[in-house]
Amino acid sequence: MSKLLCLIRHEFLQILPPTLFFFVAFNVIGVTKALMLRELGIDFSGFAAAAVGALLVGKVVLLADKLPFINRFPEKPLIYNVVWKTMIYVAAVFLVRYVEHIVPFLLESGGLGAAHARLLAEVVWPHFWSIQIWLIVLFFVYAAAHELVRLIGRAEARRLFFGGRGTAAP
Repeated sequence: MSKLLCLIRHEFLQILPPTLFFFVAFNVIGVTKALMLRELGIDFSGFAAAAVGALLVGKVVLLADKLPFINRFPEKPLIYNVVWKTMIYVAAVFLVRYVEHIVPFLLESGGLGAAHARLLAEVVWPHFWSIQIWLIVLFFVYAAAHELVRLIGRAEARRLFFGGRGTAAP
């Protein structure tokens, strides 16, 4: 039983950073959207969507980080891995979002071609692209922070951000 608890704890600690990051980011976007819509007299609350989205993206990041080719440029400057990981994360989330949206159409139409055509016809393109742009930016910021922490270590990152014991910066 203790092995199972250790595994659950390990997985929880792995998914926590990306989930918290995207939860905060998605809620900031949601609050911004709500404030803009309020001006038009439209009520909007995206807290639940932000929570579910953050969990989904956190899990996708966790799975993508397990891919054997995720750290393709360990000896190069950080920007190489940051851009590479950003592309992998965006592609993975795009695939998951595609499957999530195509399944209902697939169940109704019975064929992948018809389901794909219907999905393309019903997509609200400005909404789709605004989400993609935000995801690219957020994944870039997340990957940059993740790579920096990987390089300097968690303890040093914690010390630099929150203070505490350790050597003083020159």
